[in-house]
Amino acid sequence: MSQVFGWALGATLVAASVGGPIWWLTRSSAPEPDQGQIPTMDDAPDPSDPPKKTEFGTGAAEKGIEVPFDSERALKYLKQLCDIGPRISDTEGMKKQQELIEAHFKKLGATVTRQEFKAKQRSQKNQNDFVNLIISWHPDKAKRVLLSTHYDTRPIADQEANPKNWTKPFASANDGTSGVAFLMELGHHMKDLKSEYGVDFVLFDGEEFVFETGQFGGGDRYFIGSEHFADEYLNSKDKRKYKYDAGVLFDLFAGKDAALKVELHSWDAARALVDQIWGVAKAVGAKSFKYEKGYEVQDDHLALNRVGIPTVDVIDFDYPHWHKLTDTADKVSGAQLAEVSKVITTWLQKIK
Repeated sequence: MSQVFGWALGATLVAASVGGPIWWLTRSSAPEPDQGQIPTMDDAPDPSDPPKKTEFGTGAAEKGIEVPFDSERALKYLKQLCDIGPRISDTEGMKKQQELIEAHFKKLGATVTRQEFKAKQRSQKNQNDFVNLIISWHPDKAKRVLLSTHYDTRPIADQEANPKNWTKPFASANDGTSGVAFLMELGHHMKDLKSEYGVDFVLFDGEEFVFETGQFGGGDRYFIGSEHFADEYLNSKDKRKYKYDAGVLFDLFAGKDAALKVELHSWDAARALVDQIWGVAKAVGAKSFKYEKGYEVQDDHLALNRVGIPTVDVIDFDYPHWHKLTDTADKVSGAQLAEVSKVITTWLQKIK
């Protein structure tokens, strides 16, 4: 995931001082989006307030339950996925991962939908098969939020200093895989989680399906899965009976000593949602969430915001092993996964 603007190395990061239009946010030919109504919280903390002692989100005195997130089990899921090897879109590794994920969530009682489609990457001779996985909890609820991550791994480790190492297999443990492992563990708790909202886990294919890069729009395109998902959501607005009122994207969020500053597109497009989640984080003592402006990152959340789903990107773009062979399972922190779970599950139980 991600690149500095002009490097052309992945989903794009843009420094805060750099401006410029994003083409998929300004398409004029698309139908009008069905704007989500960001959920409300009666006692939403203000993330800009000074820290203070609070009982918020402690469980016993709050609506809902304290979720016993098992970080050791989450790390086992992470290792299980990494042990498959590269999980590049439309490969045997990806198919093995899909089988594992589908079986896991079906066993936990979720409804699993395969959103299958074909798309052609610019550098590839033929079309490829892609599959977004949608894991639904309480699918009867019309008011919904989505928790998302990409689950494909990148074909080239293009941040390695020696280009001869670019095509060596790498695990991409924090970049995508950690999001899947996080949701696999969270799935153990979703049926009993008390929320007024239905929740969908959405795993995007094709975020990392990039073989050739180029400056300022050249080379392969990014976000194939999230763009397809967003277009399908927009085009089905007159038929579907549900609406997403909010979304959270997890990317590069689970490394040791992660610092989750507010990504700038999230700040601009979903500020109220940012304030809720970072406010909850402050209230429950989640120190990795930093209520300060971070980088401007082009990522899967842009397509969701484009079609009226207010979505924030929970990301640490300073992760030092990004797109390197060293992005291995030992770089992911179980404590960090548990801390993010505490924030998100508290938020899910308090929104209305």
